[in-house]
Amino acid sequence: MKKWASLALTCMLVMSFLAGCSGKNEPAKEEAASGGEKKTEAADEVTKFSISLRTLNFGYVEKSPDINADKWVKRVEDLTKTDMDIRLVPHKEYEQKMVQMFATNDIPDVVQGQGGTTGKEMAGSVEAGVFMPLDDLLKEYGPNLLKKIPKEAWNRMSYQGKIYGIPEWLGNPSRRATWIRKDLLDQTGLPVPKTVDEYLDVLRAFKKLGVENPYMGRQDFKYADTFFGSYDVFPYLSQFEEADGQVQPKFMDSENMVKALSTYKTMFDEGLINKEFATINPTTFKNTILAGKAGIWTMNANELIQWQTQLQDTVKDAKLEIIPSPVGPDGKGGYYLYGDVARSYFINAKYKHPEKIIQFFDWMVSDEAEQFFTYGVEGENFTKEGDKINYKQPTDAQAVDEERYRQAFLWMVQDTTYNKGSLNLTEEGKSLMSVFDNTLANEGRDGIEFDPRLEALKKNPDIAPLSDTPPPLLITHMVKMVYGQEPIDNWPKVIEEWKSKGGSDVLKEANERYQSKEGVFLPRK
Repeated sequence: MKKWASLALTCMLVMSFLAGCSGKNEPAKEEAASGGEKKTEAADEVTKFSISLRTLNFGYVEKSPDINADKWVKRVEDLTKTDMDIRLVPHKEYEQKMVQMFATNDIPDVVQGQGGTTGKEMAGSVEAGVFMPLDDLLKEYGPNLLKKIPKEAWNRMSYQGKIYGIPEWLGNPSRRATWIRKDLLDQTGLPVPKTVDEYLDVLRAFKKLGVENPYMGRQDFKYADTFFGSYDVFPYLSQFEEADGQVQPKFMDSENMVKALSTYKTMFDEGLINKEFATINPTTFKNTILAGKAGIWTMNANELIQWQTQLQDTVKDAKLEIIPSPVGPDGKGGYYLYGDVARSYFINAKYKHPEKIIQFFDWMVSDEAEQFFTYGVEGENFTKEGDKINYKQPTDAQAVDEERYRQAFLWMVQDTTYNKGSLNLTEEGKSLMSVFDNTLANEGRDGIEFDPRLEALKKNPDIAPLSDTPPPLLITHMVKMVYGQEPIDNWPKVIEEWKSKGGSDVLKEANERYQSKEGVFLPRK
């Protein structure tokens, strides 16, 4: 709690600082346009700019001794006539480091956000005028961006009627999936599970086989929220629902929340989930799975082929498969649906040549960029016979990691659902596209969202959302309940505690916004 209290204080300092500076951050377009000769001269030069990028827990990125000297970065720069100063933001500390960046005014020319204009990581910077509106620039210098990016994604990047960020978008918001070691399931003789009870039976069978982690847990229930989806009670403040004419967070459905927590407690009591799941970090989570020590877990579906390759370095006959997520009482299941924007890019209002940044991102959605990021360099990574591309996908773990870095990290603006060009080359790839189009497209839980986010959530960090994890107050009780240190039937009391610490203000504001239809996004399905 002390950690988040400190973060709250930092956020308030940031807002004070930004408010004081907002008058100084008039769009630099005027400076760039004030001297036509100066602008023409700049057009012939390499465009230099700094950019902050989240490491995304990519091994290739986090192990790089100097990302700015990386060969793929250099090739992007050659293709776009740019000179980037990439400033990496640690994945595990992303929100805290972003707030710190704004607090110290050490703001790059381009800042990567995690979607939307008013997220917690942006620390009120868009509202304070730190970044420039892009509408006119996009019309003149970003025709491909306007053509290819869906309206829904642009809506997410708008504030008070103006566009402030360039989005990496999601054509299919159902992205997370339930993974299983199919080779282990075959050993049990059981069919692919469908219901919560059938899933528990498979986990018990995995335990009998000696699987160390039948269900792979992770701290804060992040990427370990499978059964909250079964009961449609994701404990996030990004998901509201209507009940008796009022809107409320889904975790206020005590009956189904108790059922979901009881499922996790059963898993804990029977040794179907690691006893230390509450402290397992992302790196340990992934390494444990790739060491062959897990049976079922949650991960983004587009990672399947890469993880399959890496896992087989350890367990030669391992076979990964994505299966339908466990359904609950309503016959539905799946994970929370992502927003229309996966990542986003904002241009510092002080930058003198924003049109060059727009052109850089406009190139990202070109045919040339798609070929480069998908296949690499002609003659080195692939060859062409007419229109046919001959590309051999890497098989060793290190090369797979490098390909993923090129396709998913460096390719900053794209439909990031999956890489169609790459997947079309193999049967495994075509199978993965089928998973997206036929399995994931038919599952997932959505809810009522508010953007800009509710002001009441900014006042108390203990009840505020941490993107796709529960608020700290809820996590504390959830872990205690699964560990048997607190009765699960106490959940209604947890709700009352949440209300007493600012939740009532959240409910009041949410209902006022819902009734006035102010910044409200309704469920897509």
